[in-house]
Amino acid sequence: MDWCRYRFRCAWWLAAPPDAVYAVLERAEEYPRWWPQVREVVPLDETTGTARFRSFLPYDLVVTARALRHDPAARVLEIGLGGDLEGRVRWTLTGEGAGTRVLYEQEVEVRARLLRALALPGRPVFRANHALMMRGGRRGLAAHLRAV
Repeated sequence: MDWCRYRFRCAWWLAAPPDAVYAVLERAEEYPRWWPQVREVVPLDETTGTARFRSFLPYDLVVTARALRHDPAARVLEIGLGGDLEGRVRWTLTGEGAGTRVLYEQEVEVRARLLRALALPGRPVFRANHALMMRGGRRGLAAHLRAV
Protein backbone atom coordinates (compact mmCIF):
# COMPACT_ATOMS: atom_id res chain seq x y z
CA MET A 1 0.00 0.00 0.00
CA ASP A 2 1.21 3.50 -0.83
CA TRP A 3 0.55 5.45 2.38
CA CYS A 4 0.74 8.75 0.48
CA ARG A 5 -2.26 7.97 -1.74
CA TYR A 6 -5.79 8.78 -0.68
CA ARG A 7 -9.21 8.14 -2.13
CA PHE A 8 -12.10 10.05 -0.60
CA ARG A 9 -15.77 9.82 -1.45
CA CYS A 10 -18.60 11.55 0.32
CA ALA A 11 -22.17 12.47 -0.49
CA TRP A 12 -24.12 15.47 0.69
CA TRP A 13 -27.81 16.21 0.39
CA LEU A 14 -28.66 19.89 0.05
CA ALA A 15 -32.10 21.53 0.09
CA ALA A 16 -31.54 23.46 -3.14
CA PRO A 17 -32.06 22.70 -6.83
CA PRO A 18 -29.11 21.08 -8.66
CA ASP A 19 -28.56 24.04 -10.97
CA ALA A 20 -28.30 26.43 -8.00
CA VAL A 21 -25.76 24.16 -6.29
CA TYR A 22 -23.79 23.75 -9.52
CA ALA A 23 -23.70 27.53 -9.99
CA VAL A 24 -22.01 27.91 -6.59
CA LEU A 25 -19.58 25.00 -7.01
CA GLU A 26 -18.39 26.17 -10.43
CA ARG A 27 -17.18 29.49 -8.92
CA ALA A 28 -14.15 28.16 -7.06
CA GLU A 29 -12.78 31.66 -6.46
CA GLU A 30 -15.74 32.21 -4.10
CA TYR A 31 -15.20 29.06 -1.99
CA PRO A 32 -13.44 30.99 0.81
CA ARG A 33 -16.68 32.95 1.36
CA TRP A 34 -18.59 29.85 2.44
CA TRP A 35 -16.05 27.06 3.06
CA PRO A 36 -14.02 27.92 6.20
CA GLN A 37 -11.15 25.54 5.45
CA VAL A 38 -10.59 26.96 1.96
CA ARG A 39 -8.46 29.91 2.97
CA GLU A 40 -7.64 31.38 -0.42
CA VAL A 41 -8.30 30.84 -4.12
CA VAL A 42 -6.41 32.92 -6.68
CA PRO A 43 -7.43 32.59 -10.34
CA LEU A 44 -4.47 32.43 -12.73
CA ASP A 45 -6.48 32.29 -15.97
CA GLU A 46 -9.87 31.04 -17.21
CA THR A 47 -9.27 27.41 -16.19
CA THR A 48 -6.47 27.46 -13.60
CA GLY A 49 -5.91 28.84 -10.13
CA THR A 50 -4.12 28.26 -6.87
CA ALA A 51 -5.85 27.32 -3.63
CA ARG A 52 -4.75 27.17 -0.01
CA PHE A 53 -6.51 24.85 2.48
CA ARG A 54 -6.23 24.34 6.20
CA SER A 55 -8.46 22.29 8.50
CA PHE A 56 -7.65 21.56 12.17
CA LEU A 57 -4.00 20.62 11.55
CA PRO A 58 -1.65 23.61 11.71
CA TYR A 59 -0.49 23.05 8.13
CA ASP A 60 -1.52 24.71 4.87
CA LEU A 61 -1.85 22.70 1.69
CA VAL A 62 -1.30 24.68 -1.51
CA VAL A 63 -2.41 23.33 -4.87
CA THR A 64 -2.70 24.46 -8.42
CA ALA A 65 -6.12 23.47 -9.72
CA ARG A 66 -6.99 23.13 -13.39
CA ALA A 67 -10.47 22.57 -14.78
CA LEU A 68 -10.61 19.23 -16.61
CA ARG A 69 -14.35 18.98 -17.13
CA HIS A 70 -16.98 21.68 -16.81
CA ASP A 71 -20.30 20.13 -17.87
CA PRO A 72 -23.39 22.05 -16.70
CA ALA A 73 -25.75 19.74 -18.63
CA ALA A 74 -24.44 16.65 -16.83
CA ARG A 75 -23.75 18.73 -13.67
CA VAL A 76 -20.17 17.46 -13.41
CA LEU A 77 -17.09 19.43 -12.46
CA GLU A 78 -13.69 17.75 -12.54
CA ILE A 79 -10.48 19.40 -11.42
CA GLY A 80 -6.85 18.30 -11.76
CA LEU A 81 -4.55 19.10 -8.84
CA GLY A 82 -0.82 19.69 -8.63
CA GLY A 83 1.42 20.96 -5.85
CA ASP A 84 1.08 19.62 -2.30
CA LEU A 85 -1.59 17.24 -3.59
CA GLU A 86 -1.47 15.65 -7.03
CA GLY A 87 -4.53 14.03 -8.56
CA ARG A 88 -8.12 14.93 -9.25
CA VAL A 89 -11.41 15.98 -7.68
CA ARG A 90 -14.87 15.45 -9.16
CA TRP A 91 -18.22 16.92 -8.15
CA THR A 92 -21.31 15.15 -9.55
CA LEU A 93 -24.77 16.60 -8.82
CA THR A 94 -28.14 14.92 -9.23
CA GLY A 95 -31.63 15.99 -8.33
CA GLU A 96 -33.00 14.04 -5.40
CA GLY A 97 -36.44 14.81 -4.01
CA ALA A 98 -36.73 18.53 -3.39
CA GLY A 99 -32.97 19.01 -3.35
CA THR A 100 -29.62 17.88 -4.66
CA ARG A 101 -27.36 14.94 -3.99
CA VAL A 102 -23.75 16.07 -4.27
CA LEU A 103 -21.14 13.37 -4.76
CA TYR A 104 -17.56 14.43 -4.03
CA GLU A 105 -14.75 12.12 -5.17
CA GLN A 106 -11.07 12.78 -4.68
CA GLU A 107 -8.04 10.69 -5.63
CA VAL A 108 -4.73 12.25 -4.69
CA GLU A 109 -1.15 11.58 -3.81
CA VAL A 110 0.38 13.73 -1.11
CA ARG A 111 3.46 15.51 -2.46
CA ALA A 112 4.20 17.84 0.49
CA ARG A 113 7.51 16.66 1.97
CA LEU A 114 6.50 16.86 5.66
CA LEU A 115 3.21 15.02 5.12
CA ARG A 116 4.98 12.32 3.11
CA ALA A 117 7.44 11.84 5.98
CA LEU A 118 4.51 11.46 8.39
CA ALA A 119 2.46 9.29 6.00
CA LEU A 120 2.23 6.11 8.06
CA PRO A 121 1.74 7.44 11.60
CA GLY A 122 -0.26 10.46 10.40
CA ARG A 123 -2.71 8.69 8.10
CA PRO A 124 -5.63 8.44 10.59
CA VAL A 125 -5.15 12.09 11.55
CA PHE A 126 -4.97 13.20 7.90
CA ARG A 127 -8.19 11.30 7.14
CA ALA A 128 -9.92 12.90 10.15
CA ASN A 129 -8.63 16.31 9.06
CA HIS A 130 -10.18 15.75 5.62
CA ALA A 131 -13.49 14.60 7.13
CA LEU A 132 -13.71 17.77 9.22
CA MET A 133 -12.92 19.87 6.17
CA MET A 134 -15.70 18.20 4.21
CA ARG A 135 -18.15 18.66 7.08
CA GLY A 136 -17.27 22.37 7.12
CA GLY A 137 -17.79 22.54 3.37
CA ARG A 138 -21.22 20.92 3.52
CA ARG A 139 -22.37 23.18 6.35
CA GLY A 140 -20.98 26.29 4.68
CA LEU A 141 -22.50 25.46 1.31
CA ALA A 142 -25.91 24.72 2.86
CA ALA A 143 -25.87 28.04 4.73
CA HIS A 144 -24.72 29.92 1.62
CA LEU A 145 -27.49 28.39 -0.48
CA ARG A 146 -30.11 29.35 2.13
CA ALA A 147 -28.82 32.94 2.10
CA VAL A 148 -28.95 33.43 -1.69
